[in-house]
Amino acid sequence: MSLAPSVAVPRTGFNPLPLYIALFCLLWSFAFVAGKVGVTDCPPLILLTARFSLAGILILGVTALRGEAWSSLTWRDAGIFAILGVANNALYLGLGYTGLQTVSAGLGGLIVSANPVFTAVLAAAFLGETLTWRKVTGLLLGIAGVGFIVWHRMSVGTDDWHGILFTLASLASIVAGTILFKVLAPKGSLWVGNGVQNLSAGIVLLPFAFTLSSVDEIVPSARLLGAFAFLVLGGSILAYLLWFHLLKVCGATAASAYHFLMPPLGMLFAFLVLGEHVEFRDLLGIVPVALGIYLVTRPTAATDQS
Repeated sequence: MSLAPSVAVPRTGFNPLPLYIALFCLLWSFAFVAGKVGVTDCPPLILLTARFSLAGILILGVTALRGEAWSSLTWRDAGIFAILGVANNALYLGLGYTGLQTVSAGLGGLIVSANPVFTAVLAAAFLGETLTWRKVTGLLLGIAGVGFIVWHRMSVGTDDWHGILFTLASLASIVAGTILFKVLAPKGSLWVGNGVQNLSAGIVLLPFAFTLSSVDEIVPSARLLGAFAFLVLGGSILAYLLWFHLLKVCGATAASAYHFLMPPLGMLFAFLVLGEHVEFRDLLGIVPVALGIYLVTRPTAATDQS
């Protein structure tokens, strides 16, 4: 009796990428809710100084303990990451968290999540990237959606216009920081660079934090501790680790496309956790913003995903 030769059937391995994408979107959008909780019991600049400093120490400390080589990060690259830390961390969240004191977490997340739309336009102006009709359409949709919700929130008095201005300045900071990253193009480990960014942001904010606010304003609470732990571990460390992985696996354009999920997720978390009221008009404004982000960041067939 002859036996037919067995043919190995390749097994389809588990692809963790969708899980990574989902976790990144959840962490990134929930950070606005955690930030709102944090600034309720702690002055924003003190909260951010502690967050950035601890995150930077943890990242660089783990890197040193694992014996990872730092040789790929030159002094020039370290300096660039430090500058980026001022724009992408200190200014971006310093202004954003100040705005969160008088702006809802849902609106703050919505405004800042539109950053890929404005980044695409500035990239066309300063980096020579092509500004297609699709990107222009996305820009107009994004501006219309954000403008509609901001106008509605101000007209009914649910959000303070001072806070909105701080949030818009926060948006400008993250957009400028993104363009700066592309222009300066630092080399070396992005993981180590993230540690340098966090630590430099904490150092820069330190004098402002204790000049403009006082530790006496801190209200110790379990929710403050929980929010702080999430912002350090989930926001500054895990979310950025996932982001760098998505950049490597998916490419920058495709990875940025996931930001179109942030506005609805941010509003949802703000409703579930903070009880923030979401009106039908808010939902109408979310649609063009999410669609605009998607149109601007959607990868094309010719996009190099390597």
